[in-house]
Amino acid sequence: MSSETQARFYIPWPHRQRAEAGDHNFINKVADVARSAGMQVSYVDPKEADPRLGGYSVFYMRDPFVRNSVTLRKAYHYPFWHIEHTNERWHWEVAQTAFDPSKIDEAEARKFFQAWRRRIYEPLLKSVEKGDFVYVPLQGKLLEKRYFQHCSPVEMVQHVLEQEPDREICLTLHPGESYSDEELLVLDNMVAKYARLSLRAGGMEELLPKCAYVVTMNSSVAFAGYFLKKPSVLFAGIDFHHIAANVGVLGVDRAFEAVRGMKPPYPQYLWWFLQQMSINAGRPEAEDKIRARLAGLGWPVS
Repeated sequence: MSSETQARFYIPWPHRQRAEAGDHNFINKVADVARSAGMQVSYVDPKEADPRLGGYSVFYMRDPFVRNSVTLRKAYHYPFWHIEHTNERWHWEVAQTAFDPSKIDEAEARKFFQAWRRRIYEPLLKSVEKGDFVYVPLQGKLLEKRYFQHCSPVEMVQHVLEQEPDREICLTLHPGESYSDEELLVLDNMVAKYARLSLRAGGMEELLPKCAYVVTMNSSVAFAGYFLKKPSVLFAGIDFHHIAANVGVLGVDRAFEAVRGMKPPYPQYLWWFLQQMSINAGRPEAEDKIRARLAGLGWPVS
């Protein structure tokens, strides 16, 4: 068989084990689409990835090769997925596409919204209220400004303090990040200087339902907040920026002015983002959407 008809799936363990057993709904659907187009599918350890090999390749949550290669990444919640040419969410098709709520059936969107917010966040719905504090979920590299960010995370905190001189501000550390002594010392000094500033580890389940709004670089906590109708200010590029107060577009002052009064169409947006712009692996048309997406990315599967 020609090397150009090979489709190598570079999938890490244990997802590779599940895919080989036919027990990974989305990966197996992508593989079935490739096989139906006459391609030979193999599951390979990502450590063996080699861009010099011919054929096509699929990666899981990491940057693909430049040629004939895609990456698979969850759209924050199962069973919603994306197939992309890059692992950087702010460059995805959904990030570059305009959102127009007027083109979405409001009743259908509301039904989708109510069903999925109950399924994912039902334990939090009972405690949702309009609080008066700002929730700032931090991520990593707190002292560094990366190319997709407006400023460093620590500078973002300073902006929040300046924009909200009277409100309490709650910072949280990401449980999956490792912070340096220097980063923690900077945060401790800020907390000591500002009585209304607090710092804790985690706590999304308690803080998100009760905050006034979320400020973050591009944490998925802001996306979770959409299910609880919590607006957000974003300081970095991301795929779910459309209904947020985006500092990159508005600037700092206008973004904070906007978030205090904004009431985005959350049901329409979440329907558009998840049901239209993502691939719902639980739907009967999932393989058709996978085939269309791969064909659009240059794969010979149409």
